[in-house]
Amino acid sequence: MSTQRVFVARLAGCTVFDPAGDRLGKVRDVVVIYRASAAPRVVGLVVEIPGRRHVFVSIGRVTSIQAGQVITTGLINVRRFQQRGGEVRVMAEMLGRRVSLVDGSGSAVIEDVAIERNRLGEWDVGQLFLRRPRTSASPFAKGATTFAAWSAVRENQTPGEAQSAEQLVATYSELKPADLANTLLDLPEERLIEVAEELSDDRLADALEEMPEDEQVHILEQLGDERAADILDAMEPDDAADLLGQLPESRSEQLLELMEPEEADDVRALLQYGPDTAGGLMTPEPIVLSADATVAEALALIRRHELHPALAASVFITLPPYETPTGRLLGTVHFQRMLRYPPHERLGTIIDDTLEPVPADATAAEVARLLASYNLVSLPVVDQAHRLVGCVSVDDVLDYLLPDDWRTHDSDDPHPKATVRPTLTQSIPTQIPQTPRRR
Repeated sequence: MSTQRVFVARLAGCTVFDPAGDRLGKVRDVVVIYRASAAPRVVGLVVEIPGRRHVFVSIGRVTSIQAGQVITTGLINVRRFQQRGGEVRVMAEMLGRRVSLVDGSGSAVIEDVAIERNRLGEWDVGQLFLRRPRTSASPFAKGATTFAAWSAVRENQTPGEAQSAEQLVATYSELKPADLANTLLDLPEERLIEVAEELSDDRLADALEEMPEDEQVHILEQLGDERAADILDAMEPDDAADLLGQLPESRSEQLLELMEPEEADDVRALLQYGPDTAGGLMTPEPIVLSADATVAEALALIRRHELHPALAASVFITLPPYETPTGRLLGTVHFQRMLRYPPHERLGTIIDDTLEPVPADATAAEVARLLASYNLVSLPVVDQAHRLVGCVSVDDVLDYLLPDDWRTHDSDDPHPKATVRPTLTQSIPTQIPQTPRRR
């Protein structure tokens, strides 16, 4: 598949549409975050909507960028855009900056930045369009232009300059969530909160999910209410419910009111169940399809890279509606079974209806026995009307059954260390207010 490439200077001013073709606004900038040993990742667009208000549109809500237009899912938050720690605006901060080329051939100025979509559907900074210094004294002369990869340029850090929280976040960019969580907890208290404020919502949410609940609560309470709600939005619903369950009811409800309505509804549904039940352990977002869907459609859904492996192991077939709580559960189709049939095969013909779902009030011990007895990684959870309300996976059960302090036990293996490479990451100033924004 060929790489899709868009230059930011040409993207600015493009019209943004919703799926129905209605105009939402115009692109004004592209927002990126830095990584230690890879090109910056695009996290969203700054879009000007009617009223000259600038809002943030997550790149995950952008379905297409082509022919001078941007198509979104239509779901955008109209809260005024405010740049946050760790974020850099390409138009406002990167264009016009002077860089040095790694090959020693001199310096240049960034005139444009290409963003590229990879095979996983993510957008990263690709090539830089650079202009070298002019070689003539004539006021009309211009320097030669060239293209360079992100890894081919850098700005030198001032000797003796302390590493900022932004730079520290860049060194953590390739740590797995569990290792990031351990690294954060090893930091002094003040530094921990400083770095937490710089981390993106998704990264901090991933790290919190790997921490003991008391540490989760402590960090969340150091953040502003709206930022805390953003973090909860980015967490898995069952993890967010567990965290909110540790807070006073009034505080929990306050944060739920600030969360995105759809996310808050999922979390509220989980809070209705006891923490030691299938309902309390499940995720309310399994893959649900109709019996008329094909094997090809199912495989396309479970192929998504952001999907947890346990959830990708099977799809659940129900009557409409196909969002939890669904219509009556008809059965399950396992990933391996799908691989044995042609792409056009209807899922309704290969349903496994021998696997009994668990009721939402089943105990964690009962769920664990079923998973172990039948060598499963997940089980469907149903209500009294046999409607699918969620899916409980083996990792959820392990989190519950293991000792409370299992996350803090020392490992025989040292935590992997991230290496620092001097790049633009270390030199572009942030000057960013710590105001939260919902993704």
